[in-house]
Order: sequence, then structure tokens, then C-alpha cells
Amino acid sequence: MLVDGKHRKTVWFESGVLKMVNQPLLPHSFEIVELRSYREAANAIKTMVVRGAPAIGATAAYAMALAQLAGEDLQIAAQVIKKTRPTAQDLFYATDKVLQAAEAGGSAIEAAREIADDYETACEAIGACGADLIDDGASLNTHCNAGWLATVDWGTATAPMYKAKRQGKSFFVYVDETRPRCQGARITAFELCHEGIDHAVIADNAAGHYMFRGDIDLIIVGTDRVAANGDIANKIGTYSSAVVAQANNIPFYVAAPAATIDLQCPDGLSIPIEERGAEEVAYMFGKDESADRIARIRISPESSTVKNPAFDVTPAKYITGIITERGIFKPAEIADAFSSR
Repeated sequence: MLVDGKHRKTVWFESGVLKMVNQPLLPHSFEIVELRSYREAANAIKTMVVRGAPAIGATAAYAMALAQLAGEDLQIAAQVIKKTRPTAQDLFYATDKVLQAAEAGGSAIEAAREIADDYETACEAIGACGADLIDDGASLNTHCNAGWLATVDWGTATAPMYKAKRQGKSFFVYVDETRPRCQGARITAFELCHEGIDHAVIADNAAGHYMFRGDIDLIIVGTDRVAANGDIANKIGTYSSAVVAQANNIPFYVAAPAATIDLQCPDGLSIPIEERGAEEVAYMFGKDESADRIARIRISPESSTVKNPAFDVTPAKYITGIITERGIFKPAEIADAFSSR
């Protein structure tokens, strides 16, 4: 996608080094991180220097390549990588695929590049499949960041928006801030600014207000895992949005490449939900305008207990359709459509 008019990818491999956008610094600073070991790459996933299911998958694949290039034990490397974040299916898909290629005598870097290229191709196809859902003059809503920074390029939920924009359509996007890490306010808004798409950042609790008023025509979100029955796990708050959308007769779509579909997972209750650190909720992070630096400010009492589930499950009954690189499917159709992949 575009940053100041220049094409960028989220994650790529160059001259033996894994490079990626340092996402916690956005939108105030655009910095490229260089990683030279699989443990550095694993830590980048764990600390959310890189996040978003396909971007995590691509990073995991390249982390395995770094391990092979360094002569590391690939079984151990795979275990370390898989322990970083439990919810994103792409992490396990990509790690296992590279491990299988390497154990069969293949090149891990070639396998990793193929995975990254497949993500890019799939996400562009998701955009082509979903663009027809966006009418000229429509108002959309999205939750969290499922843009190019969550993938390798194009994004999942944003890919139909970027394609529709290139088709000449004019539309507006309500961007949920997405507490506690505010990926919507920081990252989705950053992307839409550079793409020239009209939008407004709203508090998560405001989405229902705009739905009730009839100001939102369509909702598209991403996902970190699709279960065999069509349930999905996505950033915390997605479930609430889907329920309110159904109550207001608003189509609710989920965008995901095939790699995010886990047919071994029977339903949403079987998806492991990551619990992250209390500091993400207890503090706010942002730019201190007086000192021109990134500051951390505590907003809750020090004696308060904090709960911080990073994801929630949205049951299939609240989902209008799942946008994939192969087309748009009803949740109940996913298992049959992808059983032969």
C-alpha cells in the first residue's frame, strides 16, 4: 500500500535480514525494524511489533527461514515461534508449512517467500471479491486493523475498500478506535489517510449509536481464526458489533484468506483466546505534544485488577458472509468450500 505515495509492504526478506514496519510507533513515526534471528522475530510477534494474522504468518515463516540459515534446530524454533500468540491460526499454518518443506529437504526461505507471496495474492483477490459489496456513497464501519499492516499487502477487511477506491467509488468509513491498543485509531486511520479515503475515528462505544441512526450501511472486519462451523475470533469488541449490526439489519462481513481457516477447530468455543498484560488496559499510550515523545499515562487505580482478553468469538449466526480469495461464502459453507485446499 501507499505511505507518502511510496509503495510499501509490511514484512519482507532482504539480504538475509527480515524487515518489517515497527507498528507500535504508528502513526507518529514510521520506522523499519531489521531482525537477524528467529528469536528476534518471535519476540516481534509476541510484543506486537508486527500483528494481524497474515502478517504474523508471514513473519513466522521468515523466522523459520532465519533459523535454517543459522543452522538452528527447526523443531525447537517452531516451538518457540508457536508460543508467541495462541489465537492467530496463520502463526501455526505458516510455521508448520515451512517446517515441513525444510524437513523434506527444501529451502525454508523459498517456502517462506511463497507463503508471503500467497498472502499478497490472496488479499488482493479478497479485495476484488468484496469491492462489489461497497456501493458508491456508502458508509462503512470496521473494527481494529485488518489492513495492509495486518497482512503483507492490501489487507483483508480493507482490501475491498482499496479496490473500490481504485474503481472510483466514493464512500466513508467509521473507524472504531479499538481499545485497549487502539489499532483502529492508530493504524487503520493511518492507512486510510495515506490512501485518501474519507473516514472518522470513533470510540468503540459509538458504533451502535451510528448503526441505530442508520448512518452505517455495511460492516467489514478481519479475523484471526475461522472455525469449521463458521464461527470466528477477532479483536475484542467484534462480537458486540456483530450483535448490534444484526439488531439493526446491517450486513456484517468477515474477510479472511484460506490460511486463516482452521478446519480442525470445530467451533468458536474451541479457539484459544489470548489474555494480554494488564498494562495495555491500565495505561494509555500516545504522543506527548509538549515533549514530542511517546508517553505512557496510567488511567486506572493502581489497586484495580485488570482483565485483558485480546479477542472474542463471534458466532456464525451473526455473520452475513465470509469474504475469501475464492469468493464470498456463508459461514455454513466454509467447511465444504475449503475441505480440499
